[in-house]
Amino acid sequence: MRQVLLAPLLNLRSLILLLTVLSVTCLFVFALFFVNYTVKERLIDNSLALNAEYSSRIAAHTNYQFEEILKNLRFSAKLLGQDFASASLRNSETARLKSQSGHFNSVFLVDREGHIISFFPTSLKIDSKQIHKTLGITESLKRKQTYISSPYWSSTKRLIVIISEPIFDTKGQYLGFIAGTIYLQSKNLVSEMLASKYGYKKNYTYVMDDQKRIIFHADTRKIGQKVQVSDGLTPMLQQQDGAFRLMNGQGIESLIGFSHIPSVNWIVVSQQPIDELFAQANSIIINVSIGITLFYFFIFFVVWRLSGLIALPLNNLAKMASMLNQPEIQEKINRIDPVYFEVNQFKNSLMLSSQNFKEKIDELNQSVNTDPLTGLYNRRGMKLFLEEFVRVRTEFAVLAVDIDFFKKVNDSYGHDKGDIVLQRLARLMKYHFRDNDICCRSGGEEFIILMAASDPVTVFQAAERLRKAVEITEIEEIGIVTISIGIAYWPHSSEDVEEVLKMADQQLYQAKRGGRNCTR
Repeated sequence: MRQVLLAPLLNLRSLILLLTVLSVTCLFVFALFFVNYTVKERLIDNSLALNAEYSSRIAAHTNYQFEEILKNLRFSAKLLGQDFASASLRNSETARLKSQSGHFNSVFLVDREGHIISFFPTSLKIDSKQIHKTLGITESLKRKQTYISSPYWSSTKRLIVIISEPIFDTKGQYLGFIAGTIYLQSKNLVSEMLASKYGYKKNYTYVMDDQKRIIFHADTRKIGQKVQVSDGLTPMLQQQDGAFRLMNGQGIESLIGFSHIPSVNWIVVSQQPIDELFAQANSIIINVSIGITLFYFFIFFVVWRLSGLIALPLNNLAKMASMLNQPEIQEKINRIDPVYFEVNQFKNSLMLSSQNFKEKIDELNQSVNTDPLTGLYNRRGMKLFLEEFVRVRTEFAVLAVDIDFFKKVNDSYGHDKGDIVLQRLARLMKYHFRDNDICCRSGGEEFIILMAASDPVTVFQAAERLRKAVEITEIEEIGIVTISIGIAYWPHSSEDVEEVLKMADQQLYQAKRGGRNCTR
């Protein structure tokens, strides 16, 4: 049975390119992971710092405004305490606070019984004879000190916060209080400061009072709602300012910066969804990845070109190492350009081996006996060639050839005619095989061909050309004869030359048993 021998799938250049691809791919994956991690962590750190800074700026600016508000209220309270009974003073002071500061949506004056005795703007529909018991008025009368309320619904059906200052006369008697209101669901001091001046990459800012109710929020529907302070928000209650990461109940992670407003004990919160931040990071990573990919393609192209310079001379020399018996091989070896030390050494070694081989061939041609009948090498000559092939590690195939029913030819036509058959076969062998293929007569009607090739397809095709040529060649007075062929390979079939010869004989025997006139 004909054996199929597989050539190695990779050569030196393929190995260099494969290692380059693996190395570059590993480096690319690592670089992508490192860039992804570093960029996102850096963005998170920077964003936390910026949110903390923004909330601190807002808190500082708002605190300054409220300190001014409280100063104005204290000034008015002191002025009114000197002449609380003067209606003109009360009206002028409420009008002044509303018009000059611009901090309040409305200003009103309440006596100690709870009557609103003066207010501005006058368009407000307030009954001065009614005793008012809203949260802001009740708490201000009760506390008799500076008071900032939580959000509550006023008698005018507005969600408000009041800032009140008690009024005492010159003897220290409590007379009532003066207060300014901030309409939380309308344009006000807080909304103008927070909504117009600050903002960073889709973050949003809101303000909580000391009761954890929202004073300001971009979504006005949330104003007045109480924030459910989970464990994640405890840093805002324990520290004056800072920044942290928070995962809310909906599984949305945010970056939070916060700062307290000392004058009113409110908390300014700057919050940013981390997904929005990562969307920017992903865009950066994609751009970096494209740049790295283009650079890697350039590196691969350079390696591909350089690998050709490195591997091609060695590849050509490796192929020539198995063809040292060809007459033009020295010229081919000499054309190889030794681009680096190893190629030069390999080239010199091959040149010496080729020279030695040629000298040995010349010696063999002079000393080896040939078969006198056929002109082919005899067993002695064949042995010398086998030894030389093995010494220089030239892969070869052994073709064992035998004439079918040759005994009948001798018995029927005589030995003279049998010799003619042997000579005709020898001429056909020389014609159909190359000069560097060794054709031998091993004895009687048996022949051996040593073919300097290891490719099974090439060897099999050569054997078949000879078999078919014999099959169609008619010999005078005898007619048509056929041959059977068995094939084995060195060193693929065996490292032992004698074993390879036996394998070729065994394949020949199989061809005989298979009906003759065939190749195995």
